[in-house]
Amino acid sequence: MRKLFLLFCLSSFCVASAQELNCVVTVNSDQVGQTNQQIFRTLERSLTDFVNKSKWTNRVYAENERVNARMFITVTQYESDRFEANIQIQSSRPVYNTSYESPVFNYKDDAFNFLYQEFEPLVYNPNSFDSNLVGVISYYVYVILGLDADTFSLEGGDEYYRLAQNIVTQAQSSNYSGWNQETGERTRFELVDNLLSNSFREYRIALYNYHRKGLDILGDNNSTGKQIIAGSLRLFETLISRRPNAFLIQTFFDAKAEEIQSIFSDGPKIDIVRLKETLNKVAPFYSNIWNEINY
Repeated sequence: MRKLFLLFCLSSFCVASAQELNCVVTVNSDQVGQTNQQIFRTLERSLTDFVNKSKWTNRVYAENERVNARMFITVTQYESDRFEANIQIQSSRPVYNTSYESPVFNYKDDAFNFLYQEFEPLVYNPNSFDSNLVGVISYYVYVILGLDADTFSLEGGDEYYRLAQNIVTQAQSSNYSGWNQETGERTRFELVDNLLSNSFREYRIALYNYHRKGLDILGDNNSTGKQIIAGSLRLFETLISRRPNAFLIQTFFDAKAEEIQSIFSDGPKIDIVRLKETLNKVAPFYSNIWNEINY
C-alpha cells in the first residue's frame, strides 16, 4: 500500500510540475568564426532551461500534453555581449490515434539582435521589457502555444496571442527591430496583430478544421478527413480575395506544403483538379509541390 501511495504521489508531482513546452533549442555559431565556443554552449543551455522550465501559463499540463517545438538560432555576428542572429521556430502537434506529428508553425525571424553575458539569468517579466533575448523567445513561446490551442479548439489561442501582444506593446519603445508596424515588413507586430484580427478569422477557422476535424479523423475515415481538409484550404480563397498576400497564408503553407502533398497523393480520391486550382490560387509560391500531387 505504501508503495502504491508513493507511486501516486510521484505521478501526481510529475503531472503537476510538467511545463508547457518540450522544446529543443540549438545555437549555431559557425558563421562568426569564434574559437571559444563556451559562451554559445552556455547560451544554448540557458535558453533550453528557460523555455522548458518556465511556467508560461496557469494551466496544468500533463507530460504528454507538452507542445513539441524547436528553435534554431544562427549567430551571424558576435562581439563582447552583442549578438546578431536569426531564429527559426518550428512546432508540431500529435494527430489523434497515430504516432504522426503534424507541423503547425515553421517561421524564420531575421530581426533577432540582443545583448547577453555568459551565465546571465534569463527571466521573463510580464510587466516590463528588460531584454530583447528574453522578449523574442517569450513572444514565440506564446505564439507556439496559441497556434497549438487553435488546432484543438476554435479560436482557442486568444489568451496566448494576447500575452504575445503584450510583449509587443512593451517592446515598441525599445530600439530593437521587429516589434513595430513597418510598411512592407513582416514583423512580430504584424504576426500577432493578424492572429487577433477578425479580418483574418478564416485562417484560424482553417487551422482548426484542418487539424481537429480533418487530420484527427483520417485514421478512422480517410475519405471524410480528406474532404474536410480540402474544404478548410478553400477558406483561404475567401481570405485572399480580401487580403491578397496575407502574411498568415504564407506561414500556414510554409509549415504545411509537404504534408498537404503527401495527404492527397494516395488513398481515397477527391477532386484533385479543384484542389490544385485552390492551392495554386492561394499559395502559388509552392506550385512545384502542388504539381507533385498525383494518385
